[in-house]
Amino acid sequence: MQEIPSTILTRLRQGIVIPAHPLALDADRRFDERHQRALTRYYIDAGAGGIAIGVHTTQFEIRAPDIGLFEAVLTLASETIDDWCTKSGREIIKIAGICGRTEQAVGEASFAAESGFHAGLLSLAAMAAADIPELVQHCRKVADIIPMVGFYLQPAVGGRLLSYEFWREFAEIENVIAIKIAPFNRYQTFDVIRGVCEAGRQSEIALYTGNDDNIILDLLTEYRIATDGGERRARIVGGLLGHWAVWTQAAVRQLADAQRIVNRGTDVPSQMLSLAIQVTDANAAFFDVANGYSGCIPGIHEILRRQGLLPTTCCLDPDEVLSPGQVDEIDRVYAAYPHLNDDAFVRENLDRWLAA
Repeated sequence: MQEIPSTILTRLRQGIVIPAHPLALDADRRFDERHQRALTRYYIDAGAGGIAIGVHTTQFEIRAPDIGLFEAVLTLASETIDDWCTKSGREIIKIAGICGRTEQAVGEASFAAESGFHAGLLSLAAMAAADIPELVQHCRKVADIIPMVGFYLQPAVGGRLLSYEFWREFAEIENVIAIKIAPFNRYQTFDVIRGVCEAGRQSEIALYTGNDDNIILDLLTEYRIATDGGERRARIVGGLLGHWAVWTQAAVRQLADAQRIVNRGTDVPSQMLSLAIQVTDANAAFFDVANGYSGCIPGIHEILRRQGLLPTTCCLDPDEVLSPGQVDEIDRVYAAYPHLNDDAFVRENLDRWLAA
């Protein structure tokens, strides 16, 4: 069983920004390694504490036999992170997306571990028909290979419903180090946190928001859960988010502001509540909520394209494009919330990130 370095685990539990890394493609939908490296370097210099690659934002299709990019994308990410961290003096947690039924998931976990990744983010989308015992056994087999980050992926983009009972049993798996909570649903978010608290692992399993519709409030909320062992308290300490794949330097500031408020134990300032709604409004434009999230990945690409970090908005699926009216919505939130972007930071550093 692979173990995670104690310094990495401590930082993960303290709370960090973890962008979900997109895939750089040129106009012919070929993998663009130069822009892929630049994007990774951007996240590191923006202050992210971790990077997740091979996840939904990277496009699950990288695993398709006719595309075959999974190993190339993970290898490039791991090497780029190691190289850039050596130059910058940073330490970054490397998280690999893991998908599929058990044989595939075990194979991906093994490759990730061999490639220097610290943990695997396990999607259960391929296990749609499995019952709780089968799901838990599947998770245990992956956790035997690599430290695991659980993942509640919202059903709207391919996830499945996961009950409190599942999360209660999942939290008992020794090598689970964190959970990304991304059902975009307050009830289901509570199920995860209750399960962790009932298992008594709220101080060991780091909770991360993937709820792009509720980022700031997730970071400010303390959960007080009544259990058979008494009241247990838990917080969502950071985020592993597609939304944080853009305007990442600003996201780092937002997390720091939320952590200062939490650490002081003071009332939440009203401006943080206003910020929460502004971030959610921006996310609605990026993620194409008006069209059932159909343009969520191209929406992220569009921001990065405008900044020069991606050459195109292309996805592997030619039909996955910006929705009608989505560009107008992105224009609107850009104008409405200029304090949320990090365009100036990108302009100052883009040539350096794009250099060989």
